[in-house]
Amino acid sequence: MTRLAQLQAAVSERLRTPGIMGWVLVALLPGTAALCWLYGSAYLPRMAFAIVLGLAVEAAALRLQQRPIRSALLDGSALLTCLLLVLAMPPQTPYGVLALAVVTAVGLAKHLYGGLGNNPFNPAIVGYVVALVSFPAAMASWPAIGSSAGAGGGASAGASAADAFTGATVLTSFRYREGLTVADIWQANAEFGALGGYGWEWVNAAFLAGGLMLIAMGLASWRVPVALLATLGGLSALCYDNGSSSSLGSPTFHWFSGGTMLAAFFFATDPVTHPSSARGQLAFGCLVGAMAFTIRSFGNYPDGIAFGILLGNAATPFMDKYWTTRRD
Repeated sequence: MTRLAQLQAAVSERLRTPGIMGWVLVALLPGTAALCWLYGSAYLPRMAFAIVLGLAVEAAALRLQQRPIRSALLDGSALLTCLLLVLAMPPQTPYGVLALAVVTAVGLAKHLYGGLGNNPFNPAIVGYVVALVSFPAAMASWPAIGSSAGAGGGASAGASAADAFTGATVLTSFRYREGLTVADIWQANAEFGALGGYGWEWVNAAFLAGGLMLIAMGLASWRVPVALLATLGGLSALCYDNGSSSSLGSPTFHWFSGGTMLAAFFFATDPVTHPSSARGQLAFGCLVGAMAFTIRSFGNYPDGIAFGILLGNAATPFMDKYWTTRRD
């Protein structure tokens, strides 16, 4: 075992659940800062709302199960789930939609199966998908960068900001570009960032930095995000035609658009819901990456990575059964 591997094992052994959750929250800071920088402070009240509601749902579920409440509330798992939900949603998401996602994630996806460690599906992903399927318009509308809609997060921002609420991510513009070439998309959305606007390359780079920190500390499996990103990039490279009106996008486009890095390093790496074997983790990542590319290119949703993670979660027991669990 190398010195780095020994250090990672020592860190993992020393940290219990609250410590691990705390480091994951630290790793989320760069991406959170990037989103707040681009879209203003609208995320902050929604974070507070989601956390309070999530902890209340957690406490109610524990009381119904006659389980200790204090220790579970302090382990940080519900807090992390709620923050991930907020970061995955548009900054002006209606509070009712956010409440649906939080209750679904904490109350159903987590506690319906017995609580932390027993859930077969990532709770935050379940909450996100339920909100996405139930309210697709609300989940697909992003404010313009630096607009008063993004900063204020409410209808009171004024009529001048109304159009900002119907903004789309670069994935949506690319998916429904109506014959435009890749160059046309980049030029039409060149307000911010080299990848066609919206600043998503910076958001993804920030979440990538946080994810690499978790991997370096031994708190996340490197195989899952590497396999996911390699599959997503490989398929897009095979199908890329240098930017025609029927192009499916380059590897760089798919890696740094939408919620790719957030999903790859913070959702897909949930150790409870991905395989425990080395080969299983690689297969899991490949499955999620393939599903994300397929749905992005041919499905009804511009970004299908959440559905890929759910499918991977469902396949995890079969992968664990097929490949003998071992530690590397």
